[in-house]
Amino acid sequence: MLTCSLRCRRKWRNHTVAFRVSDEESKLLNDLVVLSGLTKQDYITRRLLCQDVEVQGNPRVYKALKNQMAAIYEELKRLEALSSDNDELIAITLDGLKGEDE
Repeated sequence: MLTCSLRCRRKWRNHTVAFRVSDEESKLLNDLVVLSGLTKQDYITRRLLCQDVEVQGNPRVYKALKNQMAAIYEELKRLEALSSDNDELIAITLDGLKGEDE
């Protein structure tokens, strides 16, 4: 029953559902589970049943968000460094192309 509370559904969860995922899918799933604050079972069940996943704030979720933000910051710094290198490479390439036209 979809209208049954979560506690009621847990009581009757006696079926196992298993499936395989790739390494990338597994990492993404684990990241989403940690950021939700739910158990993996509850997260997957809610997503499969098209139910809302509301983040349950707790220290684990805070730490996961902090780690995600640090990873994003590092990626942005890496891209910024590549961007300045690419600008120089593009300028050299364009200068070389101008020389070919003359």
